[in-house]
Amino acid sequence: MSKTVVLVIDGFGIGAMPDAGVLRPGDRAADTCGHVLDHCRSALDRPLRLPALGALGLGLVHPHPDLARRTALPVAAGRAALGYPGADTFAGHQTMMGADFSRVTVARLGEHLPEVASALTAAGHRVARPDGRTLLVVDGSVLVHDNLEADPGINWNASGSLDDLPFARILAVARTVRTVAPVARVIAVGGHADGPLDAFVRDGDGGTVGLDTPASGFYRNGGLEVRHLGAPLDHTRQLPDLAARAGIPVTLVGKAADILVCEAAVRRPAVTTAEVLAHTLEAVRAPGDGLVVANVQETDLAGHQQDAERYGRILELTDAGLAALTGLLDGAGDRLIVTGDHGNDPTIGHAHHTREYVPVLTHRPGAAGVDLLPDAPSLADVGATAAWALGLDASALANGTVRTAPGDLVPYGPAPHSADCPHPTGRTSR
Repeated sequence: MSKTVVLVIDGFGIGAMPDAGVLRPGDRAADTCGHVLDHCRSALDRPLRLPALGALGLGLVHPHPDLARRTALPVAAGRAALGYPGADTFAGHQTMMGADFSRVTVARLGEHLPEVASALTAAGHRVARPDGRTLLVVDGSVLVHDNLEADPGINWNASGSLDDLPFARILAVARTVRTVAPVARVIAVGGHADGPLDAFVRDGDGGTVGLDTPASGFYRNGGLEVRHLGAPLDHTRQLPDLAARAGIPVTLVGKAADILVCEAAVRRPAVTTAEVLAHTLEAVRAPGDGLVVANVQETDLAGHQQDAERYGRILELTDAGLAALTGLLDGAGDRLIVTGDHGNDPTIGHAHHTREYVPVLTHRPGAAGVDLLPDAPSLADVGATAAWALGLDASALANGTVRTAPGDLVPYGPAPHSADCPHPTGRTSR
């Protein structure tokens, strides 16, 4: 009996990728991990307490005075380029689970207003464009707008106040928009705002216009409801569906429950880190084999809020959960893979994601010693390696490279090296 856990620390980057400054030149200095550690040492007058991340090898792939440089655990430690354009949670998780998301269409809502408005009108909605701005007001209460939390043109949102209408009506608008949207995802968002939504509309980067969701109070006021409507993908060629078809129980926790598709999965949506960790530990303690994919979202929220101290506190809470997971996953077939989906540097001076490498830290009970991995060109390698650890045929995934033993790469899907991640040297391991 064995368990494989993929725990995603949302927005946890460890240094800018070579093309990070294309959209915002200042992002070439992005380093979410390093800057949070530096800020918290100063603000708290002590280093962050991250013994579990240190034991999993974070300090080996991101050297820092506040991170351990040695570990006695049998880990494989490396970093991964994102393998998709921009820096986006949805694209990151789809890629991580084995999708080839390298050709995400980037489009601002303003470039497609006529066809979006036409689709909504045909579906029986009333559509208005306030003050000539490049967003739509549907049925007097739902805003259709550019997503301001990801890079411009990656995602669109349909947002409404749950004080004005039920989430089902917001979702209906989002589903109609999805039928004509060329972007990676359309996100239906319902929450309780601090005032009228139009008071929180602002201009974003690259000619975008949208609701400033963090400023609106949606994340603070409780009752948040979100549904991610992704671009068409063959979800049967992703890790959760592959595992479920093989009879392996699948549990999706936190934001992963919202954005990953697997009809057979047990879903445990949650936002607070304590709840995410509790659901993850519960799934690991269940008897039998299992795949658990969990997302710690509050780090990403702290990045959007440019709150490095809160980010650090969430990291410490996550670290305590990782210590418990490491203790439970002690069988020779168990795996704990800790990674990120993009960066979100809370010191960078803006509230957007940052395009950074992410850590890939794998605890491998029963393995001999520590292996330092070469840079992976894509997060798809996480899913492929997890599939292999579960005894599955990773070639059934659309993308990814299995790393099975030092010096050995078994590629599946697209070529294992890309322009945004030069071929490095190093050792590979299961």
